[in-house]
Amino acid sequence: MTPVRVVCQNTLNIALANAKRVWSTVHVGDLAHRMDEAHNTLFLAKKYMKNLGSEFHKLSRIKLSDAKVIDFINQLLPMDDNPTNIHRKNITNIREDMKHRYFDAPDLKYVGKNGYRFINAVSDFATHAKPLRETSGYRENMFARTIEGNGLIDKAYEMVLSAA
Repeated sequence: MTPVRVVCQNTLNIALANAKRVWSTVHVGDLAHRMDEAHNTLFLAKKYMKNLGSEFHKLSRIKLSDAKVIDFINQLLPMDDNPTNIHRKNITNIREDMKHRYFDAPDLKYVGKNGYRFINAVSDFATHAKPLRETSGYRENMFARTIEGNGLIDKAYEMVLSAA
């Protein structure tokens, strides 16, 4: 649950230290027990929303220079020491794609240059960039990474926190 309109999985992948990634409840059986479960679910949702807002605030206070953002992108998408021409071209293109999502995204136009903006740009890239090779299981794998946690987003989150 999020108070922010989610176009993709941006808000669902922020690694909140004290919130669960997934929770559910069953809607059949003993009514009194289900009422307790509903109460607990709403309590968890309220707690999650409070923590999510605090997390957004914390990330928005971490200011990032353009040079730091480019450094972070280069770390997230490393180039081999002796890259082939194809590898150099591919890494350069995906780095440019991520830079575009940070510097030019219309939905981040009025967000300052900060950790919150960077996490949103990385999340957009991680969940929406066209893969270099689209396999038959690509969509299922992307969904699993979104639910279980996307390593690229989690690494970006740790990088932003280290810049604080």
